[in-house]
Amino acid sequence: MGKTLALFMLCLSCPAWALDINQASEAELDGLRGLGPAFTRRVMAERDIRPFTDWPDLMRRVSGMGRVTAGKLASQGLTVSGQALVEQNKHLQLTP
Repeated sequence: MGKTLALFMLCLSCPAWALDINQASEAELDGLRGLGPAFTRRVMAERDIRPFTDWPDLMRRVSGMGRVTAGKLASQGLTVSGQALVEQNKHLQLTP
């Protein structure tokens, strides 16, 4: 029973789908709450230079991408190089 409950809780805490910022189309990124056309263009321009390696890399390279925006996008299923964002005690941590 305990394992079943733990699995159920894990499923509830994870988005039903994941969208990787390095693979997403412009339309897919525009479909996320919190990303407008100008923001999406900044993401795409930086991604064209080279793919994002992780969340800190994304936040360093894209103007306007801070912890709050990253958290909102991650809660919608956005990943960076397959990594979800986990924030604990205001320090960014990555999950595989």
